[in-house]
Amino acid sequence: MSATPESLSIVVSAPNRNYAEAPVCVSVPAPAQCASAVLRQLEPAADVPCQLKKQNGEVTVTWILRDLKQGSSRSYELSLSDEPPTEGAQGVRLEQGIDAVDVDIDGELFTRYYYGGFPKPVLWPIIGPTGKSVTREFPMRDALETEREDHHHHRGLFFTHGDINGVCFWSEGEESGRGVHREFVEIDGGPVYAVIKTRNDWMVGKWEAQEPRTVDGVYLDAWKGVGEPEKLCEDEREVRIYRVESGRLLDFSITIRASEKELVFGDTKEGSFGIRLAGTMKVTSGLGGRIVNARGETDDDAWGKRAEWCDYYGPVDGDTLGVAILDHPTSFRHPTYWHVRTYGLFAINPFGLHDYMGGPEDRGNHTVPQGETVTFKYRIFIHEGDTESARVADVYGAYEDPPVVEVK
Repeated sequence: MSATPESLSIVVSAPNRNYAEAPVCVSVPAPAQCASAVLRQLEPAADVPCQLKKQNGEVTVTWILRDLKQGSSRSYELSLSDEPPTEGAQGVRLEQGIDAVDVDIDGELFTRYYYGGFPKPVLWPIIGPTGKSVTREFPMRDALETEREDHHHHRGLFFTHGDINGVCFWSEGEESGRGVHREFVEIDGGPVYAVIKTRNDWMVGKWEAQEPRTVDGVYLDAWKGVGEPEKLCEDEREVRIYRVESGRLLDFSITIRASEKELVFGDTKEGSFGIRLAGTMKVTSGLGGRIVNARGETDDDAWGKRAEWCDYYGPVDGDTLGVAILDHPTSFRHPTYWHVRTYGLFAINPFGLHDYMGGPEDRGNHTVPQGETVTFKYRIFIHEGDTESARVADVYGAYEDPPVVEVK
């Protein structure tokens, strides 16, 4: 650190709930020279790993708050300096390849963000906190004995939709839409989190399947446009992965812009933000898989229902692992509807109201006028144990109502 760093006093409080673990950030005006930060907890005294980002004349410092009880507060001293940060062994690191970005947490693979090689960007595999994957192998690799070779388009974790202006982006076929990576906006890792922010174009046209490639045992599809595909719209999406102790925590947000024309998201159950889980986790495996939502509905009864969050857990190689998806209060049509199936598909779909509840076939339609946007925000918590032991409701509480941060 420099000899005269700029120091700030910060107080974090919990007026409404307990916080077992929650990302916290504070933004302050940036000093003329600022390259690193040191965060010091005052009582009990301890250095807290933090991460600094400079943007638009401000610095934002992020850390993970742990074990703050309702009604209490915690004080910190934040020192900003022009000295370069010291690289540590722990953290979330990114390595960009030709088709994918590897995401490592403390030196171990957590996931890969595939921005090429498939008809849409996907995250696969997703490795749980015990080192075992919670995602299905097929169709990325040969199917395991516990997996069904169905729904070829269910690849890892993804966002898409089955009807935008009459075009299906959910399936993968000769006339399906394609999500095409355009550029990286931000790609960076650090001791607390890593962020992958991209811009993507949603393309329509006709496509021919090409000879697939195999890279590290993964089958990469190849599609070639017949003629000139047409751009329908565009998105900016962000994947933010935190280093936490309770499991794996990932924030996903996507803003879709009607850049070319008015968009109509059609009422269909085939959508939208989904993950296909490991074969042993599914309810129909008979091995103990369960679906539980925030309203107490379980398994088949959770399909098509509204809820603030939903959790899907089951056995993986001797461990009980779960994936909870949390719907942010500012996300479109919160609390959202759930296209969650006992055979292992686990998806949020805020558009499929006719399929869920009957009534007019277009009751779930949503129109985005040209030039305007729609935003979806979700948090994914990958945990060990069942819904109750993993405290999924508390994890949602920290997402819905984060701690109060004040700069003194």
